[in-house]
Amino acid sequence: QVQLVESGGGLVQPGGSLRLSCAASGFTFSRYAMNWYRQAPGMEREWVAAISSTGGSTNYADSVKGRFTISRDNAANTAYLQMNSLKPEDTAKYYCKADQYWGKGTLVTVSS
Repeated sequence: QVQLVESGGGLVQPGGSLRLSCAASGFTFSRYAMNWYRQAPGMEREWVAAISSTGGSTNYADSVKGRFTISRDNAANTAYLQMNSLKPEDTAKYYCKADQYWGKGTLVTVSS
């Protein structure tokens, strides 16, 4: 059974940092690209970042480029999203995705 479990969300002040994790199980993690998405209240879900199966290639949405870093540890079956210089507009529920499978998300709130 495929499972993706996000963690690491929380409340942070503008300019702060958070590191999200996505723990995967039930499939061969190292064979799949991983993606992070987010959905703000009242908004559509948007793609944030992607990393190839080996970790050798990454891509980012323009809105997070230079502030967020996606990475993965295939030995630990875990993907990460390091978020720096957070802004109030980064407030959203963050989801990881592998193939057609989604996690349930972790909430990030950026507020003073």
